[in-house]
Amino acid sequence: MRIKAEDCVFVQVDVQERLFPHIQNNEELEKNLVTLVKGLQLHEIPMIVNEQYKKGIGETIVSLKELTDIYPHFEKTTFSCCGNEDGLCAIKDTGKKIVILAGIETHVCVLQTALDLLEEGLQVVLVTDCVNSRKEKDKEMAIQRMIQAGVIPTTYESLLFELTVNAKNPVFKEISKLVK
Repeated sequence: MRIKAEDCVFVQVDVQERLFPHIQNNEELEKNLVTLVKGLQLHEIPMIVNEQYKKGIGETIVSLKELTDIYPHFEKTTFSCCGNEDGLCAIKDTGKKIVILAGIETHVCVLQTALDLLEEGLQVVLVTDCVNSRKEKDKEMAIQRMIQAGVIPTTYESLLFELTVNAKNPVFKEISKLVK
């Protein structure tokens, strides 16, 4: 299946200030997420930001908050973003059939969101270098489980160039600069 920009919505899961410092390789993850978001913005992909229990876990980390403040945000207490009816409706209301998924933690909120989105009949694209957990094994097992369930794995660079399609695309040079 080809991933086309016009078919996609991006769902960011729980990249929040009090949890983020405990995630392994969080500096690389932050860099990857910022690059992904900027690239998706160049492609004009709609975005939905989810935050788990903000009173306890805090706001989205500053570097992403600055980029995503203009998009709909949904606070949740369920691990799956689909457990919040308003959040699920926002995803469905975009009319997009492909959900690009990234965030933390891979084995909890990202996994449960992916499984629920599949049950809703949506195709899920997991940006594997834009997800992480506190423990490597948890991340690895969750990615395996999602792939077995039908999620399409990719990396942010591969995805951004797939969405770009052609070196003549007006955003090609900006995408190329982002990923260097």
